Amino acid sequence: MASQSVRNSVLVLRIFALLLLATSVALMVINNFTNSDGTKTKFSDLIAYSAAFLCTCRYVLATALAGVAYTLIQIPFAIYNVVNEKRLIRNGFLQEFDFYGDKIIAFLLATGVGVGFGVSCEIKRAIKQSGAVEDEETLKTNKFLDKGNISSGLLLGGFVCMAVLCILSSIRLSMTNRRFFR
Repeated sequence: MASQSVRNSVLVLRIFALLLLATSVALMVINNFTNSDGTKTKFSDLIAYSAAFLCTCRYVLATALAGVAYTLIQIPFAIYNVVNEKRLIRNGFLQEFDFYGDKIIAFLLATGVGVGFGVSCEIKRAIKQSGAVEDEETLKTNKFLDKGNISSGLLLGGFVCMAVLCILSSIRLSMTNRRFFR
């Protein structure tokens, strides 16, 4: 059985992960700017840069949404575990679900972080190398990309929470199921 401090830590980490991931999604969705001709550009409209960038933005959003959905599923079970000091389903299914689910979501979030930072940095570098004049459009684009980096940073925070949860779920599973690691 896991100690009360481990159960509390799992719940707190899941709540932090949810907050970070939901904030990342919200920032990504509301991130937009208005061009000089009056048109509004948002993350899903960036097909002008390249088709790959559009897919990339959607991939980063999809990984963050997958993390939010998974965390929303896990929080009630974590609350039950903290309050009642036992698992809701006691046949070992939840521990294995935690073990595999935490790892899958952590890897998805890690790839989302890498893609988000990578694309934003590459586009900023391409703008800089193109010799674009520091006009209002370039400043708006850089600010837009900076918000994308902030959103990716929040996604990174969610990944860190999930990485720690991976370690805790591995330890919890190995403590209850000794034959698993033999």
